[in-house]
Amino acid sequence: MKFLHLDSSMLGAASVSRQISREIVDRLTQLHPGAEVVARDLASDPAFHLSSAHLAAFQGAQTDNRALTDDLVKGSDYIQELLEADVLVIGAPMYNLTIPTPLKAWIDRIAVAGKTFRYTETGPEGLLKGKRAFIASARGSIYNPGGPMAALEHQESYLLGLLAFLGITDVQVVRAEGTAYGAEAKEAALQQAQDAIAKIAA
Repeated sequence: MKFLHLDSSMLGAASVSRQISREIVDRLTQLHPGAEVVARDLASDPAFHLSSAHLAAFQGAQTDNRALTDDLVKGSDYIQELLEADVLVIGAPMYNLTIPTPLKAWIDRIAVAGKTFRYTETGPEGLLKGKRAFIASARGSIYNPGGPMAALEHQESYLLGLLAFLGITDVQVVRAEGTAYGAEAKEAALQQAQDAIAKIAA
């Protein structure tokens, strides 16, 4: 059993999403003793965002840019880590109504036709079937369906859609929201997330 643990918050030890993702991984390792955990801190060691130089390299162009070469290797490592993982844990805070840009950069490097999805005569098909995923979601306001902020939610919905596109449909969102509404609200949101984590089964 192998877990891939991603964090993307810039807040370090103060991050709610990091706390939740860590507790999810702790719960999973309790359920699966001896499992291997591969961790990526996308905020402290982000990939470059895609550029014309990346596209040229993907098409076989040679480069003597060491930073670009290293980044291309990092992108290849991202894909290999994802392919080898049985379970994906994504720490994903909401930034400006969506996900942090380092997480988007990771997605742009792993959502690759022919590797994690493919095009068929009937449309795209995800190639990552059989994997399980957890989204450790943290957001300052409340974006519940039917509520006044629901139409502005492009964080969890985006990740759920992206994972489904890649073939990962066994996904659980562990959420702490309303964390900016004061200390009591934050504590209640964390407790709700921790209660959900305690119920995670093997």
